Amino acid sequence: MENQNKNLLIATVLSFVVITAWMFLFPPAEPEAVQPEEVAETLAPGADEETATPPSAADATGDTPGDAPGAPAVSEAFAESARIDIETPKLSGSISLVGGRIDDLHLTDYQVSLDQGAETVTLLRPAGNEAAYYTLYGWAPGGNLGGDDVPGALTTWTLEKGSTLTPETPVTLAWTNEAGMTFRRTISVDEDYMFSVTQSVENRSGETQRMAPYGIVARHGEPQDLKGFFILHEGVIRQTDEELAEIDYDDVTDLELDPRENAPAEATAITQNGWVGFTDHYWETILIPQSGQAFTSVVKYVPNADIYQTEIRLPTVELAAGETTEVTTRLFAGAKEWDTIRDYQNEDGIYRFLDSIDWGMFFFLTKPIFAVLHWLHSIIGNMGWAIIGLTFIIKMVLFPLAYRSYVSMAKMKELQPEMEKLREQAGDDRMKMQQGMMELYKREKVNPASGCLPILLQIPIWFSLYKVIFVTLELRHEPWFGWIRDLSAPDPSSILNLFGALPYDAPDPTSWIYFFSLGILPILLGVSMWLQQKLNPAPTDATQATIMNWMPWVFMFMLGRFASGLVIYWIANNTLTFIQQYTIMRSHGAKPDIFGNIKSSFKKKPKEEKKG
Repeated sequence: MENQNKNLLIATVLSFVVITAWMFLFPPAEPEAVQPEEVAETLAPGADEETATPPSAADATGDTPGDAPGAPAVSEAFAESARIDIETPKLSGSISLVGGRIDDLHLTDYQVSLDQGAETVTLLRPAGNEAAYYTLYGWAPGGNLGGDDVPGALTTWTLEKGSTLTPETPVTLAWTNEAGMTFRRTISVDEDYMFSVTQSVENRSGETQRMAPYGIVARHGEPQDLKGFFILHEGVIRQTDEELAEIDYDDVTDLELDPRENAPAEATAITQNGWVGFTDHYWETILIPQSGQAFTSVVKYVPNADIYQTEIRLPTVELAAGETTEVTTRLFAGAKEWDTIRDYQNEDGIYRFLDSIDWGMFFFLTKPIFAVLHWLHSIIGNMGWAIIGLTFIIKMVLFPLAYRSYVSMAKMKELQPEMEKLREQAGDDRMKMQQGMMELYKREKVNPASGCLPILLQIPIWFSLYKVIFVTLELRHEPWFGWIRDLSAPDPSSILNLFGALPYDAPDPTSWIYFFSLGILPILLGVSMWLQQKLNPAPTDATQATIMNWMPWVFMFMLGRFASGLVIYWIANNTLTFIQQYTIMRSHGAKPDIFGNIKSSFKKKPKEEKKG
């Protein structure tokens, strides 16, 4: 049975090694750089099925009803557009008066790299730029209204109130059509990343009008920095009442063709709570109607312009002559900061907004693990030491199981002489051998499977911690000490230049030799696993012994390119496991001969034994 336990452990570890090796040897293909059409534009959806033209998609020329047609018009319109500056503690950018778009946004707290003087992260870019990414708001025409009667994607708005958008000073845009209907758009922003957009219509046309408000986030082509990694979702994310949906970019293009849209599209009716938008590794742009507001959530791909769209379409409004109506929606455009998003969920009532962070299938583990890590970081002030503190807490929680496991293993070793006698007595009779073993376990009150439970529990915990470290923003560019300046990145030191002692740079990550460029942390990981093994003598089976001897060094290479924060966890976990196991074994009378086991692992086997 002890061999069976070892076989289970070996099989589990080898499975992990095979999966990890496959990821390194056959990584996801790098996406080709997208060259979006500079002239591609997005059209407004129709007001409703009965009273308005069905929703239409962008075309490759940028023509929109009621706006200047043709490619030159688009480029020139944005080049000459007047803009309203955005200045907040966390954001900078501008709003274009052409289309009234929020289309230029920078996250001032975050830089693209750790290099001195690195640029801040750019979230939104105007149309006409590479990788354009922006928002559109408006009213879809219904009833007797046509495209010329409502503001379109290229309509030039007038700044009616305000000058610079700040948390203290909202701005109001205005536009009046030929029938005398005045459309206004008031935009405000808080000190974090939440915009509020209030759209109003004053009907002085002399007759009843029908129209429907909408909001759009448009993205030209796939993001150029798309990770394409299975553990991370990048693409569309939306909450549809009680269901959270994650749609990859390639799945958006494969949506069923909607004849009303003339494009791949999926429209879902939301009764009370929902939001929709795009999520990247660390940033997201989400359209959020008011809580309790019914609306239609739309995901769409415009193939001839290579535009991905998410939309919120609110119910059609019937506005009598002389009346005014307004509707307010929100836009989150910023960093996926856990505490900020949690406050929007808990204090502003955005339903399950914390789930916009990709917690994965083990969300019941990743959420509490990150909550504890965040709490430790608030106390310690250093995320690297917080990871070590988290490791200690996890080991304490699992200690009762570990204790039972080590006690069971100690008892199993005490039973080895009797088990050998049973093998001799049973000979080739496997049934007799199994029956004898079961009677022995029952008499001695030993559960041979109890030693596997802590190992099995560690697997989802390890993947959950890997998910937390890889996905969450809080570890991005976070230092530990010394040479570890980014816990979300691999150890930058390299054995190939003697960890900086030689006047050579570490290999470039794109080169094949980078795989062998081990840093200090991966080497410590391999040593810690090797020492943990030496608490017990090598298995008598030569194949098992060889696998166990190679395992620490295989892991050293496999995990060497993982995030430093994860390697720190593994080293701390191995160290604590070593201390736990050594202490428990000593308390039960066992005296681990660590140095003897190390010495024996370097001894050559006699020739007779090799031949046998």
